Order: sequence, then structure tokens, then C-alpha cells
Amino acid sequence: MTSQNEAPAGFGETHVDGNALAGPLADIFAVDLTAATSRCAHCGRTGPVAGLRVYARAPGLVARCQSCGQVMIRLVNTAGTSWLDMRGVTVLAIPTGG
Repeated sequence: MTSQNEAPAGFGETHVDGNALAGPLADIFAVDLTAATSRCAHCGRTGPVAGLRVYARAPGLVARCQSCGQVMIRLVNTAGTSWLDMRGVTVLAIPTGG
């Protein structure tokens, strides 16, 4: 049995990089969040959102820390509503170009 933060057995090779979040996050935010720097709430690793491991074999997208594998971002889109859970991110530094 795995905890909700562990990657399911056999799914270690099925992820894509965090750039898979670009389109869905652009639907919600006015800036490209894949260029933002995130910090993992579990291990403290910082890096670009584009560097996260994104799994799409779920009702939505699940982005995991590339260092420790903990869930950082969950994004589910339903008819008329986007659900964004970022409890695995302690800080998100968003470049504003200024």
C-alpha cells in the first residue's frame, strides 16, 4: 500500500515534465507559471515548475518533486471549475518581468 504522496508502483516512468502544466495553468493565471520557482514543502528543493514530474493518468494533473517524489501540485478541471491544490509548495516565486 502506498501513501497519497508516494508514486504508485509501476508509474515511475510515465511522467512528463512540468511544461505539461503550461496550458491548464494559463487558463487560470495571466502569467506563465512554468517559469516560476517553487519550493517543495517536504524536502525544501527549489526549482522551476517546468522541472516537476507531471503525471496525467488521473482525473487531473499531479506534479511531483523531482528530488523526493512528494506531491506538490494537483490540478483538476471540471465543467466550469478548475481545482488547484498547491499544499506541497511552500513558496512560489513568479517572475513578473519588471
